[in-house]
Amino acid sequence: MANILHHMPELDPEEMAFVQGIVNHMSDNQAQQFVSIYRSRRREPLLVLITAVVGFFGVAGIHRFILGHIGMGILYFFTGGLCLVGTIVDLINYKRLAFEYNIKEAQKVQAMMSSQYGGANGYY
Repeated sequence: MANILHHMPELDPEEMAFVQGIVNHMSDNQAQQFVSIYRSRRREPLLVLITAVVGFFGVAGIHRFILGHIGMGILYFFTGGLCLVGTIVDLINYKRLAFEYNIKEAQKVQAMMSSQYGGANGYY
């Protein structure tokens, strides 16, 4: 059983609890592989905040493109962040936006590793 705190101490408590649930049944080698892939795919909340601030003062929607919300990014770009209201809401909720993106990426990495190692959970 791998401890995610040893591999990724920079995670917020909520994200750490979710990722720990994923790596609980992995060996240390599998957990290290998961961490390597997940770390390259996840987005830091600070990056989302900085790009949202850039969108507030410049080109709106950059943070949405970074999070993979292409449709919302285009909408924000052409509407000035929905007349800045959407950008202000995203500035307030930047941690939630990053958390939701990171959860989806963790699940994708888990599914990829599950198919690689086989089995129902993939970690035997």
